[in-house]
Amino acid sequence: MHTAPLILTLQLDERSFAFFDTLRRRYFPPERNFIPAHLTLFHALPGEHIATLEQDIEVSTSDLKPFKLDVTGVRSLGRGVAYALASPELAAMRRHLALIWNDWLKPQDRQNHNPHVTVQNKVDPTQARALLEDLREGFQPFEVTGMGLDLWWYRGGPWEQVRSFRFAS
Repeated sequence: MHTAPLILTLQLDERSFAFFDTLRRRYFPPERNFIPAHLTLFHALPGEHIATLEQDIEVSTSDLKPFKLDVTGVRSLGRGVAYALASPELAAMRRHLALIWNDWLKPQDRQNHNPHVTVQNKVDPTQARALLEDLREGFQPFEVTGMGLDLWWYRGGPWEQVRSFRFAS
């Protein structure tokens, strides 16, 4: 039985994923960059309930179609930088899953969800501020598309994909 935690992320369209992942590879410390760019929905779901989690995700996403998310700005993480995203569809889907899984959620996943894609983390705050200023300078809001969900095992290093749940075309 797997008892490692599971992570649930939103799949982005290829063009948007490539944009964020290029920035992440450029600005994230390489010795700490084990995973590609991603938008985390849940950080620590209980691995021992994987069958139930997969079924809940399948049922909750079976009628969803790909949806737009607004990239609204660049924000500080203190020791890093992230792009902030917003979408009523994403908020509703996450809220629904959080209600179903309420008893299993860790404090981090019970907090208000602020969707973002991290492109830099675990650097000196001065370095993070400099990147924040650079990215904010030319920032124009844009849209990305959520294409589905990915479920991952977290075992301390690179994530291991369990399953991909594509939204209906």
